[in-house]
Order: sequence, then structure tokens, then C-alpha cells
Amino acid sequence: MPDYESLSIRLKLLAHPERLRILDVLRREPECVCHLEALLDKPQPYVSQQLRLLREAKVITDHKQGQNVFYSIGDAEILTWLEAILGPADAGTRRSVPNAAVCNCPKCAPVFSSLAAMEELEGRIQYESEFASVSPLVTN
Repeated sequence: MPDYESLSIRLKLLAHPERLRILDVLRREPECVCHLEALLDKPQPYVSQQLRLLREAKVITDHKQGQNVFYSIGDAEILTWLEAILGPADAGTRRSVPNAAVCNCPKCAPVFSSLAAMEELEGRIQYESEFASVSPLVTN
């Protein structure tokens, strides 16, 4: 006989639109809070509250990497439910994270470094092109 009480709790978790969105993102790959915050366009306390509810129900797990906490789905049955409800996850197709350059998580750090280097190079090119049109001083 099924455990109707625990089944009811799990279904209630899935009935919330933002928690469902979080699970949809996490079924593709683990994410840190800052990415979930950007993807959902919600403040960090709100996202953390939803994650806490999912974690307490043992639907998701978390692991710390440096100062960042990454979340992933830790329940195979939930993955099956999500596939039945939402269709198959687009494996390997990572959603772009708005404002990722401001994040210092291990996923964004290389991107941030690359963006900073590109911005510095663009600044130098602009600086050089502005002064290339200025004729050099000729002194006799």
C-alpha cells in the first residue's frame, strides 16, 4: 500500500511553480544559488527558502565547493516524475545564466576572467584607435 502522506507532501512540492522551475533546471545539471536566483529572477532569500523546502523533503541534495553551495536532484523517483510531467531534459544544453559574470562560483570564474580580459583588450584597442588619428608632435 502506498504511503499517501509522503506522496502527498512530494506532490505539493511539485505543485509550486517556482519549485518546479528549480527542479527543471537542476535535472539538467547542478547549480549554485546565484544561478538559480538569476534564472528565476527572484531574490536570494526567496530562492533559498524554496531550496530549503526541497532539501528537507530529500528531493534535492547540496554540496559545498569553496564558498558556493551547489544543488542537484537527489531523488530518482522525482526525476522520473519530472520527465513524465515536463518531457525529457535537454541533456547537455545548459541555459545561459543572466548576470553570470557577477558570480564568483567555479563555473563562472573562467567566464568572468575571460570577459574581464576581453573588456581590457577592447579598452586598449579603443584607446589606441583614438590616439592613432592624432599626429605626433614634431619638434625641431
